[in-house]
Amino acid sequence: MQLDQQTIDTLVDEITRHVVTALRDEASKPTAPGLPTVSATCNHCDHNGVQHQPDVARQALQNGATRLSATLGVRNVAADIAQYIDHTLLKPDASQEQIAQLCHEALQYNFAAVCVNPTNVRLCGQLLKGSRVHVCTVVGFPLGATPAEVKSFEAQQAIQDGATEVDMVINIGALKSKEYDLVQRDIAAVTRTSHNGGAICKVIIEAALLTDEEKIKACELAKAAGVDYVKTSTGFGPGGATLHDVSLMRQVVGPGIGVKAAGGIRTFDDAKAMISAGATRVGASASIKIVQGAAA
Repeated sequence: MQLDQQTIDTLVDEITRHVVTALRDEASKPTAPGLPTVSATCNHCDHNGVQHQPDVARQALQNGATRLSATLGVRNVAADIAQYIDHTLLKPDASQEQIAQLCHEALQYNFAAVCVNPTNVRLCGQLLKGSRVHVCTVVGFPLGATPAEVKSFEAQQAIQDGATEVDMVINIGALKSKEYDLVQRDIAAVTRTSHNGGAICKVIIEAALLTDEEKIKACELAKAAGVDYVKTSTGFGPGGATLHDVSLMRQVVGPGIGVKAAGGIRTFDDAKAMISAGATRVGASASIKIVQGAAA
């Protein structure tokens, strides 16, 4: 029986989760002489230590789980940098010709996905049909200030049009107002819709608008809602991805959830630093420049 790409990706997701779990269990066992021992319990809280140490997360990546949501076995960041990248064009004035060019480049360089506004999803789905490049879109973008029901419908429509990945923006005002139940329901609604449609869900927390405490809370709520990724930024806020934010988010969500760094990543060195800090996906419009920098 021949499996379609969506089924294959779903199977890979499940295998990845088992790999991460095995790595976490293995980390609590005694290590060979000369190798560092990782405690299974965090010294400062009751959570599993592996899930709260970015070094352990990065070790998990090096051991095979380099795209925790989709792809295993990337061994060399420079050689495989394109597989980390969501090739992005979210400008409101993007023409169909520019979207078609984006898809052509994604196929040429084997990027993980294209990331476009919802009205461009159908075209991307047609142009990328049969390829390994995913179609990613944005929901509640860029403010996040729409009701959960609207975001959920938006996600459902995008999936029907061909999206296989959904990047949704949290209700930032509700988070700052400490309406945590509302925020989690908001995230869970879009995550559930995405998963029911066979798509993965990434949650944009817009870190530049948050304190560290709020970033931690946002990631905890996203994790509790069952998301596949947490993402730093929309690219339309007051700031983009920072190494501090990526590292902090990785510590909170642990190795079983992806971290997408987005906003202001323009060079190979930028992308490599984000991956070293714990990112498993990079959103960028300067994708070709990044790949060319890796080749150089």
